[in-house]
Amino acid sequence: MDVTLIDQIKQVDLKKTMEDSYIDYAMSVIASRALPDVSDGLKPVQRRVLFSMKQLSNTPDKPHRKCARIVGDTMGKYHPHGDSSIYGSLVNMAQEWNFRYPLVDGHGNFGSEDGDGAAAMRYTEARLSKISMELLSGLDKNTVDFIPNFDETEMEPTVLPARFPNLLVNGTTGIAVGMATNIPPHNLREVISAVVKIIDNKINEDRETEIDEILPLVKAPDFPTGGIIYGKDGIKKAYSTGRGKITIRSKFSIETDKHGRESIVFTEVPYGVNTTNIIRRIKELIRDKQIDGIVNANDESSDRSGMRLVVDLKKGAITKLVLNQLFAKTDLQSNFGVINLALVPVKKDNGMRYLKPEVLTLKQLIQYFVSHRDEVITRRTQYDLKIAQHRMHILEALITAINNIDEVIKIIKASRDTEDAKNQLEARFSFDDEQAQAIVDMQLKRLTHLQIEDLQKEIRELQAYIDYLKDLLEHHEKILDLIKKETNEMAEKYGDDRRTDIVADEVEEINVEDMIKEEDMVVMISKLGYMKRVSVSAYKKQ
Repeated sequence: MDVTLIDQIKQVDLKKTMEDSYIDYAMSVIASRALPDVSDGLKPVQRRVLFSMKQLSNTPDKPHRKCARIVGDTMGKYHPHGDSSIYGSLVNMAQEWNFRYPLVDGHGNFGSEDGDGAAAMRYTEARLSKISMELLSGLDKNTVDFIPNFDETEMEPTVLPARFPNLLVNGTTGIAVGMATNIPPHNLREVISAVVKIIDNKINEDRETEIDEILPLVKAPDFPTGGIIYGKDGIKKAYSTGRGKITIRSKFSIETDKHGRESIVFTEVPYGVNTTNIIRRIKELIRDKQIDGIVNANDESSDRSGMRLVVDLKKGAITKLVLNQLFAKTDLQSNFGVINLALVPVKKDNGMRYLKPEVLTLKQLIQYFVSHRDEVITRRTQYDLKIAQHRMHILEALITAINNIDEVIKIIKASRDTEDAKNQLEARFSFDDEQAQAIVDMQLKRLTHLQIEDLQKEIRELQAYIDYLKDLLEHHEKILDLIKKETNEMAEKYGDDRRTDIVADEVEEINVEDMIKEEDMVVMISKLGYMKRVSVSAYKKQ
């Protein structure tokens, strides 16, 4: 072997190397893939898709664009981890049965609630939804930090400004390494009422809000697929500790045909349940004779009638008994395990924004949103103040020039070139370079009496605006009040009624006796001592 190659061989501890590598991998999955940021409620791939669509001007007022273009742009600029994860995220944000308030407006086949997948990205089109524009609002005003992308050719936001609490409103699910998150969606109006309560208590009474004050406002999760939540103990535990179990049942009605046969019609199913699997499971139970009293089960859903899962009963079947069997043996009743795990920002001494995973209570989730909006509005106000002061600086120079217009014209006419004119104006009137450039660029029409009045009016309005912005920055309670006002606007603009009903009583425990039909029986004992039980009707037939 070459001596130079031997010199390059290094002894390493394989155990330590594997541990270090796995920790790096785990932290990458936790922070950069599977878990959402508590501030905007988005995972990195979702944030990059929305930002990329904004950069493409793929907004609600523009035509839909091919999803292949959106995916390609996102992958090439911000997310180099393959097109399947990007398109999957794009499709998910457009599906009304997954997102309570969809962030993408899809056009074409984006799948269905019964498990059908979306068409290939070359066939589908999309654009940002109206509510997603509220997540992106203010990006151009230095409201959030930007970092270089993977190859340092573009800049991307670390988080979106988010004018509404998206993490609670749309929920999320994700599996990282050694941890998982499962946050249910909620009603926008209810969540915003809790945001307002927390702000009001801070402004009016200068105190923190107790969890018991929020629970009557945010009653329970509000799933896009509706259903009925049974019991409040699981909800209270989830909101108070960050973990809990919520029981959801399907909504149903009983229909009777002209022959007197009954059918159970399910119109809403638990969140995340595949309707095709439900029908398949019911048919398996009928085939294996694990459920008695059902003739057939079909999915009669359509765009016109909505969801309609029909279970036809045998004549004389006991409806409650069949329902108990269906709830016990199929996903028509399911449990949602709440895990409010999200990435929480931690500020370090160097000003960098670091994230750590943390299980959060309902109160903490809302407080982190308020803190995020506090920072966003403060930075936006500082940006607007800087722009307004810069404009005022130019206007003051223009007014000075107009008041001394004869001398200004004389200086400009006597100058060798533009640079010489600027230097002489700076020396004569103590202008800086920007002010001198604005005077040199000034159009002759500005010299009319009307134009001078317009400039003076703009100065007065600008000064009032500057005073307002300074006052806002000096009084923190006014920034909180502005957060409250802007958040309330979201509720008025996009809020809707609850879809998921709540039943205060805990769901009845289904035991074996509930599934046994009540009927007369005959008990027989053979000569050999064997015992047998048969129904009276079966005994008579024998």
